[in-house]
Amino acid sequence: MKKVTALLLALCIHALCLQTAIAQEEQAALVPLPSLDDFTRGEDGWSFGLGLGVEYESAYEGSDEFGFEVQPAGAVQWRTGDDIFFFAGEALGWRGLRADTWLFEAIVGFEEGREESDSDDGRLDGLGTTEEGLEFALQARRAFSADWRYWLDGRLVAGENGNLGIFGVGRRFGEQIDGSGSELSVVAVFHDSELANTEFGIDAAQAAASGLEQTKLSGGFRSIGVHYNYRHYINDNWRIFGEALYERYSSDIADSPIARNNYEAEIGLGFLYVF
Repeated sequence: MKKVTALLLALCIHALCLQTAIAQEEQAALVPLPSLDDFTRGEDGWSFGLGLGVEYESAYEGSDEFGFEVQPAGAVQWRTGDDIFFFAGEALGWRGLRADTWLFEAIVGFEEGREESDSDDGRLDGLGTTEEGLEFALQARRAFSADWRYWLDGRLVAGENGNLGIFGVGRRFGEQIDGSGSELSVVAVFHDSELANTEFGIDAAQAAASGLEQTKLSGGFRSIGVHYNYRHYINDNWRIFGEALYERYSSDIADSPIARNNYEAEIGLGFLYVF
């Protein structure tokens, strides 16, 4: 995938902007946060969005290789009052708003595995494959006010390869209540020893096959991260979205031979058509 793809995508989006008028009534989203897809237009019943995104990201956790990846975007949603049930890719979930300032979410999905071929430079040779596994996530967000200008976030992710905890604080920009605009969050990430060694550990067999030093990690603090989300509604159907992520690893992770960088980063841009 080459940079020209991202440029062509940007040109197509710009052309759509020129062809359509932006004037429209705001439709209240369940929660007015750009990081949460909401295709319901404030109404109960079924809704559906389909699109495409282009990401420039690390090849794997801790990689110093970057590349472009094209991914489908969108979801099928069903809303009833302050609850939305959704199916998005390999994830099935529910989110619900309570007392205007509490958002809860539960998701069942799959965690992507890692393959030796993920590194074009052969950095993962001899480490084998980390299998894709079932994953269950619970999230709670607490806003300081009903406009969701500032909020606290807590997430627990339990998977076949280990467990993860994420705790953060965020701020929403703009006055829209339809889910467009932008937001910025800062998060601290913790993992258990099983997940730490799945992603960054090297056992005796892997050390012998790869030539890398045997490494065993304990659980605890993993990283500090910054996440930015942007969403713009061109008209009632077309939407564009973007995001940027930077995650700085702890010294224990950065010292692993698998981590060629002490950070992970990605940036993405895409579009959606809401039916």
